[in-house]
This record gives sequence, structure tokens and C-alpha cells, in this order.
Amino acid sequence: MEDLSLPQDLRITGIKINYLFVCERKLWLFDRGIGMEHTSEKVLLGKILEESSYLSEEKRKIMIDELICIDILSEDEIREVKYSNRMEEANRMQVLYYLYYLKKLGVKKRGILNYPKQRKREIVELTQEYEKKIEEALLKIEEIIKMEKPPPVVKKSYCKKCAYYEFCFIGE
Repeated sequence: MEDLSLPQDLRITGIKINYLFVCERKLWLFDRGIGMEHTSEKVLLGKILEESSYLSEEKRKIMIDELICIDILSEDEIREVKYSNRMEEANRMQVLYYLYYLKKLGVKKRGILNYPKQRKREIVELTQEYEKKIEEALLKIEEIIKMEKPPPVVKKSYCKKCAYYEFCFIGE
């Protein structure tokens, strides 16, 4: 297997992995401290849903190395609670990154993506193929955050619902 030579000092949060698969421009802006989520109704609704779901779980919002924040942690699994499955690949990659990170720490778990609003859940397993995809994503994130200027706007079907919409499209 090829060595992807991951930088030792690359400190990537789960949200950056998620944003890579949603929008590279959003990732770049977020990395620069330009956070628009506080203005988003969807983000607020997601937080309320997350806080009101799975109330019997003991370990919630577990922060590891100030990089990954696991919504729910149990003996065998980690769970990520999402408002919608619209960004399913980004959500899955975020959970896979958490599993990858934990594996690097010597902890093996399985992941579960929960979508309480849709009453849906997905089991997420870290395979060798997914490990390689995570390592490629980490390198891609490094490339993007080293750029001097943000990546160009790429119009996607969900842009109008994005917290960064006005930043990207107003005054264009």
C-alpha cells in the first residue's frame, strides 16, 4: 500500500472533514475563522434536535484532543446526530474520520449516523478503503487551507440554504 505521508502537525477537526465534502470554499473560510453558522436557522434546529434526542445516553459531547467532538459515546460505538441526511456523504466521512482518529489512538469502535427527524440510522464501519479515502481527504484539506485565496464559488443545489450563502453570492 502506498504511503500518503500525512503531516504529523496537521490538526484537522471533524467539521473540516465534513466541509471538505460539502464545499471547499466553506472549508477555507471556516479555517480562516469566518464562521457563519451562528446566523443559520438550520444549524440552530440541528443543535436543538441533537440535544433533545437520545436523552438516556450517558456520555455526550466528548471532545478528544480539542479536534473531534463525538456527539454520543458508548462502550462499543460512537454516534453522530444530524438534522438531515441531505449531506449524507459529508456526514459519513465525518464519522469515518472520528473512527480513523480513534483507531490511531488505539481505540476500535463502530460508528452510527443518526437522523432522528427522518427516523433513520446508518451503521458506519472503517474499512481499509475508507482509511485511504480519509488520508486523501486530510491531504486535500491541507492543500485547501494553504491557499492564499478562497476556492472559487461553485454553485450547488443546496447553496441557498447554506449559512455562507450571502458571503459567497451577494454582491457577486
